[in-house]
Amino acid sequence: MKLCVLIVFGTLLVLSHGMPPISRDYNTHCRCLQVESRIIPPDNLRSIKLFPEGPHCPDTEVIAGLANGAKVCLNPHSTWVKKLINFFLEKQQMGKASKKRA
Repeated sequence: MKLCVLIVFGTLLVLSHGMPPISRDYNTHCRCLQVESRIIPPDNLRSIKLFPEGPHCPDTEVIAGLANGAKVCLNPHSTWVKKLINFFLEKQQMGKASKKRA
């Protein structure tokens, strides 16, 4: 009887620590299977989403929303994408600073 209790408890302990967290934003794999390095004209960009590296994916992922509704994964190591990310982050910081003043 004691052995059964120990086995059940041990199994529950292993399962609870071995399971990934379950949430709406958790993803167990990279979102981007292919990345683009070609320059996308600013008029065609509507949104930028940054997903930092983590247990789901070893690379930072940058997903651009285009004017036509398509989504494109951008190469985060490309020079123009690095500049775009810096611009995006600076714009976010400026927006937060202006909200604090108001």
